[in-house]
Parts: sequence; C-alpha cells; structure tokens
Amino acid sequence: MTDVTHSHQKLKRQSSRSIEYIVFFTLIFICAIPFAAVQWVIDLYRTKSLLINGPLARAWLEAHRITPVIFSA
Repeated sequence: MTDVTHSHQKLKRQSSRSIEYIVFFTLIFICAIPFAAVQWVIDLYRTKSLLINGPLARAWLEAHRITPVIFSA
C-alpha cells in the first residue's frame, strides 16, 4: 500500500508556502510600482520611443526577480 499521509502533509506545507510567496510578491510589486513609473518616464524621455516596457511590466519583473531571492535565503 502507498503511504498517503506523508504526501498529504508535504502538499499542505507547500500550499502554505505558496500563499506566503504570493503575499510577498504582491507587497514587493505594489512597492515597486512608483519606482518603475519614474524609471519608465526617464526612459521615455531618453529614448523617445514607446517600444519599452510600461511601469506595471517593470514592477512585475522586479517583483519576480526579488521574491525568489527572499525565499532562497
């Protein structure tokens, strides 16, 4: 027979970690939006082109870059 209790406990632990990851990701994303907006305006002025990532895309990428670093420590 297969031991189902062990895999169930592992799944429950992983679920709570993903909720924690989502919370941290959201907080970092919200905090990164103003900085990304300022950098976006600077890049618009510098390149004079709209073919660059917008402020939300930049904030999303920054949060996606920072959050795994927090969880790897």
